[in-house]
Amino acid sequence: MTSLPDASAQTVSAPPGARRLRAVDGAARHPELERAAGFGQWWHDPQTGLSLLSPVAAEYLEVPGTTSANLDACFSHVVDDDLPALTRLWSGTQAPQPLDVRVIGLARGMRWLRVTPLPPDPARPCWRHGLLQDVTALTHAAVRERLGYALTEYLIGTHTLEDAITNVIQLICSNLGWEWGAYWRMEAGDDAGGQLRCRQSWHAPDSELDAFSTVSAALSMAPGEGLVGRVWATGQAEWVEDMSTDPRFLRRGGAQACGLWSGYVFPVTYVSDNGEHHRPGVLEFYSSLARQPEAQLPKVSATIGALIAQTAQRLETEAVIHRLAQVDEMTELDNRSHFYVQLNRHCAQSHRLGRRFALMFIDLDRFKPINDAFGHEAGNALLQEFARRLRDLAPPPARVGRLGGDEFAVLVPDSGDGQALAALVDAILAAATRPFAYEGVALTVSASIGVSRFPDNGQTGPELLRSADAAMYRVKQNGRNGSNVFSTSSPDTLAQQRTRLARRLAIETELHEALQTQQLRLVYQPIVDIASGALHGAEALLRWTKPDGSSVPPDIFIPIAEQSDLIVDIGRWVLGQALRDLASLKGGALQRLKVHVNMAASEFTSSELPGMIQAMSAGLTVPPSQVVLELTEGMLMRQPEQVRRVMHQLREIGFEISLDDFGMGHSSLAMLKSLPITSLKIDRSFVHDLPTGERDRAIARTIVDLGRHLQLEVIAEGIESPAQLEVLKDCGCGYGQGWLLGRPLPLVELVEAFPDGRSRKPNG
Repeated sequence: MTSLPDASAQTVSAPPGARRLRAVDGAARHPELERAAGFGQWWHDPQTGLSLLSPVAAEYLEVPGTTSANLDACFSHVVDDDLPALTRLWSGTQAPQPLDVRVIGLARGMRWLRVTPLPPDPARPCWRHGLLQDVTALTHAAVRERLGYALTEYLIGTHTLEDAITNVIQLICSNLGWEWGAYWRMEAGDDAGGQLRCRQSWHAPDSELDAFSTVSAALSMAPGEGLVGRVWATGQAEWVEDMSTDPRFLRRGGAQACGLWSGYVFPVTYVSDNGEHHRPGVLEFYSSLARQPEAQLPKVSATIGALIAQTAQRLETEAVIHRLAQVDEMTELDNRSHFYVQLNRHCAQSHRLGRRFALMFIDLDRFKPINDAFGHEAGNALLQEFARRLRDLAPPPARVGRLGGDEFAVLVPDSGDGQALAALVDAILAAATRPFAYEGVALTVSASIGVSRFPDNGQTGPELLRSADAAMYRVKQNGRNGSNVFSTSSPDTLAQQRTRLARRLAIETELHEALQTQQLRLVYQPIVDIASGALHGAEALLRWTKPDGSSVPPDIFIPIAEQSDLIVDIGRWVLGQALRDLASLKGGALQRLKVHVNMAASEFTSSELPGMIQAMSAGLTVPPSQVVLELTEGMLMRQPEQVRRVMHQLREIGFEISLDDFGMGHSSLAMLKSLPITSLKIDRSFVHDLPTGERDRAIARTIVDLGRHLQLEVIAEGIESPAQLEVLKDCGCGYGQGWLLGRPLPLVELVEAFPDGRSRKPNG
């Protein structure tokens, strides 16, 4: 494209024939008619190279005169790429079809002109004649539509914004005539405001703009800093008319060196459903020309920003959904479903590569009492802290997941070092027993860990989990707070272990059904005054009879219930049924009978227990003084402070409390004297060898003396022989229970066995 010659060079004497053209003369005299019609006219003589323009056509081409001696002067502002086709059409060397060309002028920026040739005038058959129309608005609309369609196509299917944003920048530059474009993304930084960084940019491969891209990529801007930071902070688009002198523009030197002149910067923003404004980033585009007058990009920037913002919002939503599908919200660990997927995938990969790995199944001990005593907030805080400790102890490539409740799992890739696995197990056990602080209270739990190995203990995820669960269950049976590696010394051993696990799960399922279908019942073992044989009280004992008539022993189903939430439901049922049975004696001879009810650990640490029992006893009009709640000494030692608070509340209401299995929990005398208990029970292990064991007799006598000095009733359990009963009489023990004194019976039959307060048969 040649430079525009001066006016004297442009205006030459027209040939007489051209000067006499009525159309030219009419257009010159009435340019307002052309302007109103929206077109200008042009004429061209191929023989002389002369071009004549109507005033409107001259305005469109941005030439100062209406006569041009050559095409270079006439087309001085036409874009170079469009010149060859326009020259052929203008001079008549190609078919007379309409042609759209671009014109860039200083006054109005880039515009689109449609050149339409008209049929030749028979009077002047050698002259070319046609119309010029400004179709910039139509072209912009078409470009916007095409651009919007292409942008939508790029953005809808993308999985990350980074995958599409470079294509988007290239699309805008190519369609709207910008040399360089970039996207600045807001990223979290050391400060609360974060930093804007140029992560994607594009320029034409043949342009020398690599240096500007490098400068931009190395720069970061805080909100409000520089032109980009200002646009992000205000949410308002900005023009930069001269990049080399604008103080807001921080890359002035780089722009000047690369020949960039003007630009347009606009934000990418959207408003979420809750009304919150989000600004993922900023787009900027620069040109070597003064582009502001064109004002095309501002018209589409809102659409572009909205499309990109919608994509960012969609990807953000998808990321949240993806995260919810894989991550446990409370602990930030893998959730059950995602951990199972990863475990199965690791099994398949390890099988293919011949690798080994270990799986830990971790269950927190005594977690339920904390939930009951301090509330779910305390339990949640404990789980979150334990999860954090697990992550610290088992970083990637190990995977840590929460399977639900207080159950966790750790997948440990094989390092070839069994000692490393053992050390990790020990570290997790120590982490579980380290106190957890919650609102000034130190919460203590422990962990039972079962370990299985691939492929020895299973070749699929479910098999490994069952093996690890079985190993963990053995830890529970052996007192908890430990670990166990699943043993597969023989196929028979493996089958037996899995059979036991399946049986436990089956019993748990059946027990849940039994609670709903009234398969459970209570029987009562009498507590007798040893000196007189009079009935003093009765202990409620739980029995389970299946629909087929078979019975499940309590020592089988009670431990299973204690390892699940069923123990809470069962405990409340037992307490309610005992109160209902006691209420049925109202008005009878034994209306002052005391009923002893065993409480689970998770119940006796609940702050809700006193109010619940008080409401139940009041509803049945049972005096609290006839209800004796039993807890074991071991239970008291686990969480003494919380248990003691609940005990005092119960005693204030009027309920009595008995310390069961005394002598087995190693409680101190200082603690014992501060407890609001009303009775002690000598554990049956001390009663069994009383006739022959001097140490057992000494222990029994000491407990009886201790109870007498503390003004507590002392009850001996497990009395099965007259010799045992005789020793207890000699020791001064007040009360006893056991098969010698009376077998467990339904309450009605128990009353019949003691019609006058004494048993008809001393041996029951």
